[in-house]
Amino acid sequence: MLPRVVQNHPYGTFAHFWGIFVRRLAHDAPSYSGVGASGKPGAVQVPPKQPKRSRLWLNDGSCIRLRPEYQNHVWSYDFVHCRTDDGKAFRTLNILDEFSRNCLAIRVKRKLNSTDVIDALTDLFNLRGPPAFVRSDNGPEFVARDVRAWIEAVGAKTAFIEPGSPWENGYIESFNARFRDELLNREIFYSLREAQIIIEGWRKHYNTKRSHSALGYRPPAPETIVSMEPRPTMH
Repeated sequence: MLPRVVQNHPYGTFAHFWGIFVRRLAHDAPSYSGVGASGKPGAVQVPPKQPKRSRLWLNDGSCIRLRPEYQNHVWSYDFVHCRTDDGKAFRTLNILDEFSRNCLAIRVKRKLNSTDVIDALTDLFNLRGPPAFVRSDNGPEFVARDVRAWIEAVGAKTAFIEPGSPWENGYIESFNARFRDELLNREIFYSLREAQIIIEGWRKHYNTKRSHSALGYRPPAPETIVSMEPRPTMH
């Protein structure tokens, strides 16, 4: 079964494969009464209770932890750096819907600035409508006055994270880690165009086929096949 899981998810890591494998074993295995962690027959091992976490508060008393509650509620975006085989650097602009985990876009260019951020968000806003919040890093591309003004002008609100606090943008940070582990660290890009094609293919696989533990091991946007009604034969 494990080789079949690896074949169906070529970009995954071992931890990702193992999670799917264990889940399928648990689903297929018959129920039985074993000996649990307490040593009593039939006892079920219960995960330890997680401690309560306080929210993150600013000095003025405002809360900066914003959790997505529905699709198009909170989008987040960030830059990732990589290089082609000739040593030249390129950057990717990754945009994520935090609730659905859907990777909305990955822009790949040698240089990316605030204008590129606005262009990418414009395309997505026209396609999907503006989200309630747009969360981002506090780098110069994201705190640029034009970007903030444009986001607010279309009806969304900005949510910048505190300096040195990447955990406040955990959704996009987690995505970036998988993006690097599953693709960037495995591929040699001989040109920028090749990088754009391969990265876009990985993005589609991530959205439509790669299972996510946070989504019950389902992809964020699985492909659907719509059956077409056969056309009547003309005599």
